[in-house]
Amino acid sequence: MAIASRRRSTIGAAVLALLLTTAACGTSGPGETGSEGSSGADLHLWTLQNEGINEVQQAAIDRFNEEHDASLEMTTYVNDPYKSKLQTSIGSPNAPDIFYNWGGGNLEQYVDADQVAPLTEALDENPDVRDAFLPSVLDVGTVDGEVYGVPMQGVQPVSFFYNKDVFAEAGIEEFPATWTEFMDAVDKLKAIDVQPIALAGSQGWTELMYLEYFLDRLGGPEKFQAIVAGEPGAWQDEAVVESMRMVRELVDAGAFGTNYASVNYDNQGSQALLTSGRAAMELMGSWEVTGLNDNFPEFIEAGTLGWADFPAIEGGAGNPDSIVGNPSNFYSVSSQSDDVEAAVEFLMTQMTSDEYVQGMMEVGQVPAIAGLEDQVGEGTFGDFNTYAYEMVRDAPSFTQSWDQALPPDLSQTMLTNIQQVFNGQMTPEEFADAMEQAAQ
Repeated sequence: MAIASRRRSTIGAAVLALLLTTAACGTSGPGETGSEGSSGADLHLWTLQNEGINEVQQAAIDRFNEEHDASLEMTTYVNDPYKSKLQTSIGSPNAPDIFYNWGGGNLEQYVDADQVAPLTEALDENPDVRDAFLPSVLDVGTVDGEVYGVPMQGVQPVSFFYNKDVFAEAGIEEFPATWTEFMDAVDKLKAIDVQPIALAGSQGWTELMYLEYFLDRLGGPEKFQAIVAGEPGAWQDEAVVESMRMVRELVDAGAFGTNYASVNYDNQGSQALLTSGRAAMELMGSWEVTGLNDNFPEFIEAGTLGWADFPAIEGGAGNPDSIVGNPSNFYSVSSQSDDVEAAVEFLMTQMTSDEYVQGMMEVGQVPAIAGLEDQVGEGTFGDFNTYAYEMVRDAPSFTQSWDQALPPDLSQTMLTNIQQVFNGQMTPEEFADAMEQAAQ
């Protein structure tokens, strides 16, 4: 699972972060011995598969191996299989030395099991590295005051991506700024026989994004914080129920078509709908741009991709500039690594290096690094990078994706129940009651 919001802009070539495409594969860096002062062990880094991002990651590994006479190797996985692989391996002799994670509850489960090495001391010894990160993002890799993960990828707000040609054909001049305007756009798109929204409904995390934004716009971020805090009745709050009713209104209006439950994101099913013009838009994290550039480069080169904020909901208590998504993704070090020192050294020397930061921006990532205002607008993806960076920088709140903020068991129950609401197997009220019971 995976998975965050925006302003308004368009692209002539774009890309940003964290897709997931085929099955597990890997690449290796050179070298056969450990870093200076290390055990000489081979080190292994696990991350998600994403062609453009993986090239930047591999370049960092190559630099580290050459500079430290080390042997660090990278293996990549697609999203959902990676979660399962990590859970079954992290406490075993087959655990990676450095592993990709989402921070929040996703990371906390491994910290609670004493499977992650703390990084606070290393960051204190390298203040330039610590101070380079946006503090609000570094906080997501912090558990009980101790840092266990450092940002290793771009900020990942969730926003709408749309096909400008289809919008023009439907007579929609600008992306809707309010929910009333949005539903009018849905009707206009259906009138020209275009599915309004592409949805990879075979994966619950793609549907979660709607609930996240509806609750944020209707009730503000405090409603979800009450859920995270385990406050009694938080799941049964009227704003939660109303959010799920709005989900059903979209489904019943035909906004997602009729076959969304069989569409998969990992095989580019929803992206194919968007790029072919069979669907007009998709709600997705900023990694959508990278994925489209990797898988549908002609679409990107044609300048057909647009992006925009999730609309404001009239009468809602939430700030329409607030966003949801993944503040970033993180690298953490296994406490069982044969060479914790070398693994930590990789993070301290590479994650804020000029080469790594520039490399990420060149593939459409906006690193969680302070002071990039003058740099993000440069290069092929400057327009989109600026949009994403300013959105995160200026947002009054940035709510972490719920499936990463909540404990894994509760998160999985939530995703299953969300799919049931989308598929008409559970009512909004039943969803609220079921989640309240699961949270006890």
